[in-house]
Amino acid sequence: MASQTRKRVDAVDSRSASVLVRAKDGSAFARCDECKKNVPVALIDMHNCSLEAKIKMNLDAQVVDQAAEPKKQERKKPKSKEPKAKKAKVEKVKKVKDPNKPKRPSTAFFVFLDEFRKTFKEANPDSKDVKRVGKEAGEKWRSMTDEDKKPYLDKVAELKAEYEKAMESYKAGEVEANEAGSDKETATKEVEEELTDEE
Repeated sequence: MASQTRKRVDAVDSRSASVLVRAKDGSAFARCDECKKNVPVALIDMHNCSLEAKIKMNLDAQVVDQAAEPKKQERKKPKSKEPKAKKAKVEKVKKVKDPNKPKRPSTAFFVFLDEFRKTFKEANPDSKDVKRVGKEAGEKWRSMTDEDKKPYLDKVAELKAEYEKAMESYKAGEVEANEAGSDKETATKEVEEELTDEE
């Protein structure tokens, strides 16, 4: 089989790519008088009617001076499969715990739990299951009446009073240390200023 060469037909008006061609009424279609069909103005040359009809439609077509620049759609960037770099988080500065600061007192249940652990170990010396100890202590605590819980609540009140006294003395010592520290800071700043002046 011999290959046939095909004629390439451009659908663009031969006048110019930047010039728009419109019919008299401004539409992109012109009406063919012969076949009574609407024909795209840019494709009049490819219409199947007689040459006279084509010439008449071409003469009726108007050339619009400049084509409005079609807005190019901005393509979205393809999403990469790589994970995005996380924004640098502002690191929270952890407060350094002061080892001299007094610890808060435990609650009534934890005071009870300390005592319960001792009795539970005596009753079950082989058991090393911490979960079981906590469960049984919780069940016993819930079953206790307010009168049974009273000794633990009194003990907590005593511990809280001790804690408050210790905190007062700690805060008083902290204020004194800050005042002494601020005197040291001012002295070091004065020394640094003197050194910079000498240079």
